[in-house]
Amino acid sequence: MRVLIQLRPAPDVVASVIDPGVRSAVSDVVADLPGVLLDSAFTPVAVPRPVSADGAPLSPHQRVRFSMAPEDASVLVRGEISDAELSTRAALLSSSVREVAGVFADPAIHSHPTCGDSGPVGDWEEVRRLLHAYDLWSAGHDGEGVAIAVVDTGINADHVAARIGHDVTIDADRSWSPPGVDKTPGRYPVQHGSMCAFDTLIAAPKATLLDIPVLLSRKPGPTADGLLSDAVAAYSHLATVLEAMPADSRSLVVSNSWGLFSPDMDFPPGHPGNYSDNPAHPFNVIVGSLEGAGADILFSAGNCGRECADRRCGFPDRTIAGANSHPQVLSVGGVDTRGERVGYSSQGPGRLSERKPDLCAYTHFAGSEAVGAADTGTSAACPVAAGVVAAVRTQRSAAELSPAQLRTLLHRTADDRSTVGFDHDYGFGIIDPPAILAALGRQNRTRAA
Repeated sequence: MRVLIQLRPAPDVVASVIDPGVRSAVSDVVADLPGVLLDSAFTPVAVPRPVSADGAPLSPHQRVRFSMAPEDASVLVRGEISDAELSTRAALLSSSVREVAGVFADPAIHSHPTCGDSGPVGDWEEVRRLLHAYDLWSAGHDGEGVAIAVVDTGINADHVAARIGHDVTIDADRSWSPPGVDKTPGRYPVQHGSMCAFDTLIAAPKATLLDIPVLLSRKPGPTADGLLSDAVAAYSHLATVLEAMPADSRSLVVSNSWGLFSPDMDFPPGHPGNYSDNPAHPFNVIVGSLEGAGADILFSAGNCGRECADRRCGFPDRTIAGANSHPQVLSVGGVDTRGERVGYSSQGPGRLSERKPDLCAYTHFAGSEAVGAADTGTSAACPVAAGVVAAVRTQRSAAELSPAQLRTLLHRTADDRSTVGFDHDYGFGIIDPPAILAALGRQNRTRAA
């Protein structure tokens, strides 16, 4: 089984890993670990330490600060433990090797396409009309100056530009690729990531895209998958991108149309190395720290809805797992252009936060032509919502409106489609840009008064 090993080496070693000007190797952090085949291709990643105000145990629902001081931060390396030794080796390492702070699951992560047995409902121009995109743009909310990180299979900018009808801006310098994947931002094969990039631009045509092809790290192709450890490394990169932005004008939106379908490659719930239910898993920690630094993070809710679940779905219940259910992200379900929930859209409750999904956005429409006749799954809904968030960020940086405040605004303005208030089918409702603009206008008038 692949694992992430959390180490607490000497502070000077941690400082070298933190320093963006130093490229550390696994051998700089640890020589060897009994029973572990270390992956020398994986660059060690520093993870901040979450610190609660009252010293209470970590909970996904508490607001915490994150310390990246060398005496606080930990370092992750990647390796494999044989399945025969797994049940004992993880516990043995944590108890017998002083530097080992934890051994965590490193499961495969998969894109969220869906059952494609029905044709598209409407097209992307109808989605643009439903989002009242032209009203957004006339109010100055077009995504200009806002970075959207598309964490997926990579973007083919020529294809996206041809379909959307205008140039696509890819920031190659701030893009990233995992070990073994060529760094060719904007020039990857036309796949799932191109669909996601296209869908972000429906509401935010002037946004700048960061190409983060995490899902090419294991099995390139239409149903590509990667490893959670590569997402950890990608988020570490995005933290440096965010920190390099001026504090008073930070605008980074992170769109993630992927997740964990099954518990097969995870430790069981309750195990200290578990990912799906565990707020202390390093990826869940790093997600919280990136949000705390000012990033808006969106995840697809998944395609394990009761009516039309993806064949890979393996959780018997609470199918919104891991970071897709993190309380500090927007978990996005799917509706068609008629406003009806699509049968594959995963229902809550989530595993880290019960109140998931947060809201729904449009999917199953004719659009990018990157994966078939329709842009489908909560994979499409997530970047559609990410584009709306980026449009909002054009005029409101994270310094003016924190990610937590923006999530609350989106909850309060969503078009309620089911029971009054939150429900586990639609969350708070369908994302509603006119209501968002109205709320922002009221805020402006209040400030002026």
